[in-house]
Amino acid sequence: MPAGPLTGGITVARVAVDVVLPHLDRFFDYLVPPLQVDEVVVGSRVRVRFAGRMRDGFVVEITDHSEVTGTLLPLSKVVSSEPVLSLAQIELIRRVADHYAGCFADVVRLAVPPRHATTEKAPQREWPEPLIEHLPAGGLLHEVGGQHFLDSLSRGEPIRVHWQVRPRHRRDESGLDDWTRGVVQSSIATLRARRGVIIVVPDYRDLGHVRSALGEAIGPGAVAELHSDLGPAARYRNYLAVSRGQAQVVVGTRGVVHAPVHRLGLIVVWDDGDDLHSETRAPYPHARDVAALRASSQRCGLLLASHGRSCEVQAWIDRGWCVAVGADSVMMRSDAPVVRAAVDSRFALDRDPRAQFDRLPRAVFETIRRGLASGPVLVQVPRAGYLPAVSCATCHVPVRCSVCHGPVRLNRPDGPRRLDCAWCGRIITTWRCEVCHGDQLRAPVVGAGRTVEELGRAFPGTRVIESSGERLVEQTGTHPCLVVATPGAEPPAVDGYSAAVLLDAARLLDRVDLRAAEEALRRWLNAVALVRPAERDGTVVVVGPAGARPIQALVRLDPGASATAELVERIEAGFPPAVRFVTVTGGSQALHEFIGLLGADHGAELLGPVELDEPLAVGQTEPNWQLSLRCPITGARRLLDAVKSALAGRSARKMTGSLRVRVDPVAL
Repeated sequence: MPAGPLTGGITVARVAVDVVLPHLDRFFDYLVPPLQVDEVVVGSRVRVRFAGRMRDGFVVEITDHSEVTGTLLPLSKVVSSEPVLSLAQIELIRRVADHYAGCFADVVRLAVPPRHATTEKAPQREWPEPLIEHLPAGGLLHEVGGQHFLDSLSRGEPIRVHWQVRPRHRRDESGLDDWTRGVVQSSIATLRARRGVIIVVPDYRDLGHVRSALGEAIGPGAVAELHSDLGPAARYRNYLAVSRGQAQVVVGTRGVVHAPVHRLGLIVVWDDGDDLHSETRAPYPHARDVAALRASSQRCGLLLASHGRSCEVQAWIDRGWCVAVGADSVMMRSDAPVVRAAVDSRFALDRDPRAQFDRLPRAVFETIRRGLASGPVLVQVPRAGYLPAVSCATCHVPVRCSVCHGPVRLNRPDGPRRLDCAWCGRIITTWRCEVCHGDQLRAPVVGAGRTVEELGRAFPGTRVIESSGERLVEQTGTHPCLVVATPGAEPPAVDGYSAAVLLDAARLLDRVDLRAAEEALRRWLNAVALVRPAERDGTVVVVGPAGARPIQALVRLDPGASATAELVERIEAGFPPAVRFVTVTGGSQALHEFIGLLGADHGAELLGPVELDEPLAVGQTEPNWQLSLRCPITGARRLLDAVKSALAGRSARKMTGSLRVRVDPVAL
């Protein structure tokens, strides 16, 4: 069939075929048989013949012309005429795939849940109209710029802000805290403009807080949920309610940012610095960046709210792309708990000369003792387990597995102590240091399990609770007890914690990671937010180097200043978000083939390749290598096009070996 307009009433469907080969990352034209014209709509699911095989796909456009020379194949089958992809979603998915040098088909899998035919054919329940008359007090209404933000949303304006939420425990009789109040207020203001809302949270615990808060405010049953913990039927039912325009408010984890909300007016992202917002599947998009892309293309509001502040958000504020809302550090300290370092003066050092070296200095025991007199006390520990890392007691060389060279840990769940490898799980019965031949061990890192044991001996008769990813405690009461928790697993106390101790701060800051300082401050501020304010004798003590910038920012409750200083250092060193950074990981031969196809016209600086110290996958015989590419933000499009072109070249030539491409990776 010749290129150009088709005549005779022939209809062409442009299909996104479910193929993840980079050289085939485009849409393909198929003829729509006359009997299927009424069934085929944009966003419907179809089956097509592609390269001799039957493939699934989505219709992304219906037209009367094609640029294909020759005869077009007809659609093989219309799986469903339900439009599960909107035009706005199609544009967003294409932008996300290009931004992360990925394929359209990969992003579609993240955006659209699998079809559940029975649910699709069943009658959908009636979704009640949300109640929007009453706006709860507090929250954004008490912040500088908060009222203006809410007024702008109620007028349907595409305003973008970052809300620095005060780290304090403050809940009313309905269970609302500061950040959930702000989310409810923003949602109601947007609904008053007859527009929809997407709320993105890191995990199921935060989702539960938002769900109950919104249910109390806008009415039960008016909020749709989208997350992986739902069953296939419930998830697809809620997705259909959103795509059909019945549900106007949807809340969920990172994938919900793609939801097909009608007349989208606001996207809320809570705690954007949490690494749970980063997708673990290709092309590894981050919910914060997808929300920013969508806010720009669909001209909707964007609310980024957190106790801390990421460098990415600080860069947007500095460029004027979004506006900072919230109290300054002086106002934040006025109704937050008192935060101090364990060794913050010469007087403290005179009282406890070993405070700089002890893991549990005197100030920790004093804080815990005073806190237990009036309620529960939180102790935050960076790592779970018993002794998650061990080293030689003589030469301090880390203990490594003799088979896979992975880190060795000392476990003591309920029985005798044993050494095992954190990578391959091999139990090590006998060990001797390869450097000094010693056989004694020391623990540079102490886990939550060992901390529970130590505090239990120090405070006999006091109940000690452990909460971590393996054994998560949902909530603790008002009775005095010690709660030892890892970051993110701290159970909220009904009336707030009377005190908190943040242990091993130096371990968090010394991590070999670009975001170590930013992530440490974020975790600490989230813990501070669980403690009673100073007017109720709430106290937080951090054990670590008092002069470190993140600890000083914590004491002053000034994450904005810390983010600004961190961004300046990133600019000087050439790291994200000051530059676009792309990592390509794979075998040595595959990486060198990729470099050859990349050519010289990419405008980026090549770093590496370097061999990675990570465990081998099942069946893998050679180690992984990593190539890093760095370029200015202004040259990002050119670099990403070159990367996609090189990947397409490898795919078209059927070169062996797989490559993993990450754009601005969270861990660097």
